[in-house]
Amino acid sequence: MTALAVLTALNSSGQAEEIARTFGVDWSHLVAQMISFGIVCFLLHRFAYKRVLAMLQDRRKRIEEGLANTEKIKTELAESEAHRQEVLQQANAQAKRLIEEARAAAARVQAEETRKAIAAAEQIVAKSHEAAEQDYGRMLAQLKHDVGHLVVQTTAVVAGKVLTPEDQRRLAEETARHIAA
Repeated sequence: MTALAVLTALNSSGQAEEIARTFGVDWSHLVAQMISFGIVCFLLHRFAYKRVLAMLQDRRKRIEEGLANTEKIKTELAESEAHRQEVLQQANAQAKRLIEEARAAAARVQAEETRKAIAAAEQIVAKSHEAAEQDYGRMLAQLKHDVGHLVVQTTAVVAGKVLTPEDQRRLAEETARHIAA
C-alpha cells in the first residue's frame, strides 16, 4: 500500500514524472516488481524467517541453559573440592592419631620388654649367686674334708701310730670346727 501511495504521489506531480523518465522507470514493471517483492517478503517471513528466528531463539535458550549448567557445575566442583579438602584433613588427622597411637603402643611394648629383660637379668644374677654359693659350700666342704684328711695323715705320721677310724673322725670334726670359727 505504501508503494501505491508513493506511485500516486509521483504520478500527480510533474517533476516526479520527469525524474522517472530520466532514469528510465517503467511504471508497470516497477509495480509488478514491488508486488513480487512483497509476496517474496511475505513468504520468506512466513516460512523461512519464523523458523530461523525460532531456531535462533532455541539456540539462545540452549546457550543460556548451558551457561546455567556451567555455573551449576562450577558450584558443584567447588563443593567437591571443599569436600575433598575436608576428607584430606580428616585423613591427615586420623593418620596423625594412628601414628601417635602406634608410638604409644611401641613405647608400652618397649617398656614391657625392658621390664622382662631386667627381670630375666635379675633372675640370671640370682641364679648365678645361688650357684656361686653352692659352689662355695661344696668347695668349703671339700676343703674341710681335705684338711681333715691331711690333719689325720699328719697326726698319724707325727704320732707314729695308725689312727683308728674313730680317731680320724674325731680329728676331722675338731679341724672342721676350728676352720668354721
